[in-house]
Amino acid sequence: MKEYDVIVAGGSISGLLAAREIAKKGHTVLVLEEGFEVGTPDHCGGLVSKPALHDLGINPSQKTFDCMINSACIFSPAGKVIKIDSKNQQVAVVNRRELDKQAAHQAQQSGAEIMVNTSFKEKTKNVVRTSIGDINCKMLVDCRGVGALINNDRDGVLLSAQYEVYADWIVDGIVQVYFDQIKYPGFFAWVIPSGTGIGKIGVAGRDINTSGTIEKFLKSMGSYSTIRKIFAPIWIKGPIKEFVSEDIVIAGDAAGQSKPTTAGGIYSCGIGGILAGQAVAKYLETHKLFHLQQYKKSWNNKFGREFEKQRLARKILERVDNKTIDKLFDTITPKIIAEISDKDDFDFHAVSIVKLLGIRKSLSTAQNIMSGEIRHLLTDKSHPTTSKV
Repeated sequence: MKEYDVIVAGGSISGLLAAREIAKKGHTVLVLEEGFEVGTPDHCGGLVSKPALHDLGINPSQKTFDCMINSACIFSPAGKVIKIDSKNQQVAVVNRRELDKQAAHQAQQSGAEIMVNTSFKEKTKNVVRTSIGDINCKMLVDCRGVGALINNDRDGVLLSAQYEVYADWIVDGIVQVYFDQIKYPGFFAWVIPSGTGIGKIGVAGRDINTSGTIEKFLKSMGSYSTIRKIFAPIWIKGPIKEFVSEDIVIAGDAAGQSKPTTAGGIYSCGIGGILAGQAVAKYLETHKLFHLQQYKKSWNNKFGREFEKQRLARKILERVDNKTIDKLFDTITPKIIAEISDKDDFDFHAVSIVKLLGIRKSLSTAQNIMSGEIRHLLTDKSHPTTSKV
């Protein structure tokens, strides 16, 4: 069988963008996708900003976008609601199947090969064992997703369910988020429209029965018809300690590069794939480990401070009860809502979450929850300015 410079395990957005970056430098690359098709199953909410897609080097077609998001309605456990205007953030709901296929086409055009229905087993020296046999390669880029993390750290994994449904109560352009620490401990339920009367409904939480929980949530919303069901783990603990281990480079969800607050990761995981691919390409040219080590440093320079704040915000959320969340919602003023609505950085949102939870207006309550970490979060106001999303 043909020998490759690099094998990429996982045809995710991070894997495909890594393959694109490596192949366009003239190195031979094979992407292994265990599914029958790139872009499926679609277990992603699909929220991403237009500037983020530009940063990823993807020029989306009309088919890429399901709809644009104009606002978000956030519900407290008692049903209190605040509405955030999100027009400045240029947030879109993308069709992940189409988005991933565009990334796959870019990778192929750059010289990469893609093989579906083929799963990665293990790497030993210069051989990768797969479901179809052994393949020789110099390096492996691991982009297998959250599944690669589950056996190492179950504490960072939450169970989730997402249904695609037809329902009259889904409003085009409006995302809905529901907090309830009893029903969705440590996370929330969501409604993400794909258009008028169609969208993705999801729930996640620590140690929940995802099937029963999502069914109850859907029934509470009204009548609906289900057209797809996806059950998948999500990672909420932030990046893993090491992105590089000898001749293996890890990127995307497999490296914990999805957001600790929402588990979203099209942008942060996609950038992870790009940076990993660039580092591998440079290493193959120079054989200097410095270039592989630069990958983690570059990703941390872009996302490290933001992810640290998001992890702190997550710790706060996991320690509050429904009564406290309701009290915090009471402290949110029109000024705070306006400040959040005026922001134009969808992916760098830790400060907005702090404001949304009302922590600035209720320090006496918050300090009883996590005084030291909250002070750390509130006193360091700096955040990355290198991205528009």
